[in-house]
Amino acid sequence: MPTLVLDRRAVRELLDMGEVIAAVEQAFRDLGQGKAKLPPKSYVAVPDGDFRAMPAALPGAAGLKWVNVHPGNAARGLPTVMGVMVLNDPATGYPLALLDATDLTAFRTGATAAIASKYLARRDARTLGIIGAGRQAYSQIEAHRLLFDITSVLVYDLDPDNAGKLVAAFPDLTAKVSTLEAAAGADIVCTLTPSRRPYLKRAWLRPGAHVNAVGADAEGNEELEPAVLKEARVIVDDVTQAGAAGEINVPVAQGLFSKSDIYATLAELVTGAKQGRGDDADITVFDATGVAIEDVAVASVLYKKAMERGEYPSLDLLGF
Repeated sequence: MPTLVLDRRAVRELLDMGEVIAAVEQAFRDLGQGKAKLPPKSYVAVPDGDFRAMPAALPGAAGLKWVNVHPGNAARGLPTVMGVMVLNDPATGYPLALLDATDLTAFRTGATAAIASKYLARRDARTLGIIGAGRQAYSQIEAHRLLFDITSVLVYDLDPDNAGKLVAAFPDLTAKVSTLEAAAGADIVCTLTPSRRPYLKRAWLRPGAHVNAVGADAEGNEELEPAVLKEARVIVDDVTQAGAAGEINVPVAQGLFSKSDIYATLAELVTGAKQGRGDDADITVFDATGVAIEDVAVASVLYKKAMERGEYPSLDLLGF
């Protein structure tokens, strides 16, 4: 039995944001219906960054993503986040595929945030604020434009050149480099930085704003001032991960927020167990730590597409 090998070029060819959104939303539905297995993410710290082992199982698919986060990689000409995915047949355990997970991670993260926006943002949301113009920012825009009629994208980055490059990548959208405060005043705000000091102020958020807090995914990271969380309806992808390493981790450690203050999980919204916003004035926050069901769901889609095309290499990895 061959093990399919999908390198970064192959993954890029196979990725389609619409398909990724559908697969990730179904994965959260499976989780909410008790059909998925999602053990805790395991962190391994090293001097220059960390590694994360992320296993999960869905109906018909199981797998593990081994991913790094090395903030200093830009100076080395490497992505901050890289990953390798192993996709297995849950019936036999056989490794079906080895995949580069760098772009897979970017796509599924953007897709998950857009799904959260689907359930939490105002229906008339038209403006998108992007804070942090790294690789993840591109997939946030790609995903949100599929689910919303985005009329304006406001981009802020500490490096104006990065913000300018992001704006230039979307010539068909009304996008511009903006101030931090202006980007925070959009209908949907995506925070995408590794900050360890909160910078997004409650006073900047308009009534009815939705915030996707994506950047904080390790202990000590924090992008939103605690007042935002205290006044918002907070939704998480995973309660345990959010409390340990998500946007809420620092406020929880400081006693400024409690896991009992969490309104719902994304799986509860997708299955309809809980509703999204209460009214059009609510501030909502999605604390996105990234969970492995997203990776397994997308890897399964890519594997099936690759097998249908029949043009990608394979290995006789185990020799059976």
